[in-house]
Amino acid sequence: MNDLAPLLAPEGRALLDEVRGTAPADELAVATRLRREHPAELVSAALGQARLRQRAAAKFGAEDAERMFFTPNGVEQSTRASVAAYRAERLRALGVTSVADLCCGIGGDAIALARAGIRVLAVDRDPLTAAAARANADALGLAGLIDVREADVTEVDTASYDAVFVDPARRGGRGRIFDPEAYSPPLSWAVRAALRAPHAALKVAPGIPHEAVPAQAEAEWISDGGDVKEAVLWFGTAPGAVRATLLPGPRSLLGRGLPDPGVRSVGRYLYEPDGAVIRAHLVAEAAEELDGGLIDPTIAYVTADALRATPYATAYEITDRLPFNVKKLKALLREREVGILTVKKRGSAVEPEELRRKALPKPQGPNSVTVFLTRVAGAPTMLLGRPAGLT
Repeated sequence: MNDLAPLLAPEGRALLDEVRGTAPADELAVATRLRREHPAELVSAALGQARLRQRAAAKFGAEDAERMFFTPNGVEQSTRASVAAYRAERLRALGVTSVADLCCGIGGDAIALARAGIRVLAVDRDPLTAAAARANADALGLAGLIDVREADVTEVDTASYDAVFVDPARRGGRGRIFDPEAYSPPLSWAVRAALRAPHAALKVAPGIPHEAVPAQAEAEWISDGGDVKEAVLWFGTAPGAVRATLLPGPRSLLGRGLPDPGVRSVGRYLYEPDGAVIRAHLVAEAAEELDGGLIDPTIAYVTADALRATPYATAYEITDRLPFNVKKLKALLREREVGILTVKKRGSAVEPEELRRKALPKPQGPNSVTVFLTRVAGAPTMLLGRPAGLT
């Protein structure tokens, strides 16, 4: 698919309505039937778009996804709607009324910004991607707030906008790009663009090294439903600040420059910090709230004797502590009639699925157990427990 125009025409839109929700197993039969009355290329494009819409529902919600237009890269690289909405609300709260959205992709962030009442210039150099962004603004009734421009972002004048948002491409022909200077455009260019605006937000990979964060930026790591989605470098807010934000919520944990927590013996409870907390290097802040310590100086598991409510970590009640030994674990699971085994690991080379297969080859029994493969004071250890609920 190199042109959206046929799908935007009346015949294409009618076909999109007809193939909506087509299951993969039914595609051949549907395509054969429709090609009797419509061009084969148009039928293929409609079915391809239907597949993309089904994939996009997880990010955009079914209602929006069924009206939007996607490219394969657009579905893969778009910001999840909940994350985009959170970021748009932060910009709105800063008093931003206009944003230059550079590297806009298929328009996911532009949509969130427009829904927050912000006027958007959405720029992308790829013709098909820009066409999709334009079609999406129109499909969702936001064309009055979103001006889509096909251009090289490095040549766009952003001086008249309150803020700049840059989402550089972080994938190449060989997959993900980890060096920020290999982004397209490079992080250094995005920082220069940010410093020229009153406010700016740069979307970067959550694995960005902390030393690569500019001194002028606030660094925020965002998770949604427990999955780390991205990091954002904010300009015009709080230079040097670090935060972890958890969605839904939002709940934000601010860094206070605390030293690493001390190491303690394993207590009654084990807390698994949210991935955004770990990426933001804020395990110490989370541990302080829990009056907890680490089980090992190199492992981001917090232990404590008391159960405390926190949005920043998941609590487990620990029932057993064993040296790493598959045979002992297998016997214990059989004795306790375990039928469901959840395996988590941190600081262990053992793959969870491998341990699950060896320790519980024939799942049976009504009980469930969570096993943590980790290190305690440097020694390979298995901690057994269950999710802890507050009463």
